Amino acid sequence: MIANVLSHTLLLPVLLLQAAYVRRHVLHLPEPEGARSGVMGDGPVLRLLIIGDSSAAGVGVRTQNEALLGLVSQRLAGVARVEFDLVARTGAKTAEALGWLGDLPRDRYDVVVTSLGVNDVTKATPLFRWRALQGQLLDRLRAEHGARRIIVSRLPPMGQFPLLPQPLRWAMGCRARLFDRHLLRLVARRPACTPVTLTMGLNATNMSADGFHPGPAVYAAWADAICAAVLADTPLLDQIGVSA
Repeated sequence: MIANVLSHTLLLPVLLLQAAYVRRHVLHLPEPEGARSGVMGDGPVLRLLIIGDSSAAGVGVRTQNEALLGLVSQRLAGVARVEFDLVARTGAKTAEALGWLGDLPRDRYDVVVTSLGVNDVTKATPLFRWRALQGQLLDRLRAEHGARRIIVSRLPPMGQFPLLPQPLRWAMGCRARLFDRHLLRLVARRPACTPVTLTMGLNATNMSADGFHPGPAVYAAWADAICAAVLADTPLLDQIGVSA
């Protein structure tokens, strides 16, 4: 820990220069086209919300059918009538997502998927503040919006993002791992929350053209992990009358 702090301090001028360079030269990809609310499938109703940042929004693919929302909805539509909503925006931090909750219907969702943290890492949200905001988000989704199961996407391995040059990639990777450890502690104290881990390595072949967002293969693996967590939740499925 002390060695990491010292290394970050010594490298700070280089890290700031690299961060400025990346911001100026990054390829800005649009959010994909497609409906962000709708219905898919037949059978018992499963109400789904995905909330978060640009990856939740699907940046890196062309349409919502190829993005997290479409892939999760398609898979779950095999066992239920999925009523889905996507509330996500490029650049969103946890504080902004908290602000969106007031516009969402109360007692609405069976399953909520969160994808937040990368922008808190890159935009230097203090760890203690991020931890508090994440706790508020999880608690309010449960208390105010009826979330029976909250699938919490862990922070991706930012130390593998092709866009980031070294040593900035190393520094962002260290910070992302720190945030992720604290996120796991928050989740562990909340029985309605389940963390989802992306186990595949990230590289230029499976990331999007900008080297920062998921490509189709990453979205597919992420969606598989989310659906596996939902379909393994027998109490949830029993409550909504789904036969997996």
